[in-house]
Amino acid sequence: MTHEHTYHHQTSGISHSKSFALGIGLNIVFVAVEIFYGLIANSSALLADAGHNASDVLGLVFAWTAAWLATIKPKGKYTYGLRKTTILVSILNALLLFGAVVLIGWDAIGKFKTPEPVAGTQVIIVAAIGVIINTATALLFMKGQKDDLNIKGAFLHMAADAGVSLGVVVAGLLINLTGLRWIDPVTSFVIIVVILWGTWNLFSDSLELALDAVPKHIKIEVVRGFLESQEGVTNVHDLHIWAMSTTKVALTAHLVMPDVVGDNFINNLQHRLEHEFKISHSTFQVENAVMEENCKTDC
Repeated sequence: MTHEHTYHHQTSGISHSKSFALGIGLNIVFVAVEIFYGLIANSSALLADAGHNASDVLGLVFAWTAAWLATIKPKGKYTYGLRKTTILVSILNALLLFGAVVLIGWDAIGKFKTPEPVAGTQVIIVAAIGVIINTATALLFMKGQKDDLNIKGAFLHMAADAGVSLGVVVAGLLINLTGLRWIDPVTSFVIIVVILWGTWNLFSDSLELALDAVPKHIKIEVVRGFLESQEGVTNVHDLHIWAMSTTKVALTAHLVMPDVVGDNFINNLQHRLEHEFKISHSTFQVENAVMEENCKTDC
């Protein structure tokens, strides 16, 4: 019986600490501005966008913290290190966004029941600043988004925020043109739909990873077929694929191989899994046909 595995410590080669710090700083300042002018302009849409951006600040902070924790080497009882904090943080971010939706909805309902005048011009100016800041923050993460799912999530989230802020600008323009007060709370509900759409996907995907489901970008039957197609492999069983973090994927499998194989076979197989399927941590147990039959009767 042969046990072979490889364990890779990979980095993207690009440090995003400055991007996180700058993005968080910009958005904290903007959230304060939005809350201040949202109260002055009496705009639930502006306050809704402020709530959304505040949750994004927390999201960036948590993502940055989790990314740092994921770099800590395994020790003691944490034999995988703290990589899975990136998944737990994704769930926490989703719960925070759900909470923000409740607060935004409550404020918008109140504005529907008791319509109040809204300073459309102030809404337009502040939300336009939001478009610029959210776009700039998204661009900070554009460079690494193709190789790192965490960075891609930050990029897409901030890009969506820029779109939401643009929607608030449009609402301000319509209020100025028509004088209709209900446009402001309606815009809040549109923002709620946008948040819920993205948040539900984030929550469900994160929950699946927390339960060790196969990551969505990997098709387990394709991987099984790949392993079974290798020369000398007659059967594959006990195949497991799961996420160690939002960026690291692990695999374990039993390979039935009647002939003895050397380390080069395993090393080459692990190399191909990493480059073709982005599975960076793979462990194999090599069995011959006799061992497989014994396992069927005794295991």
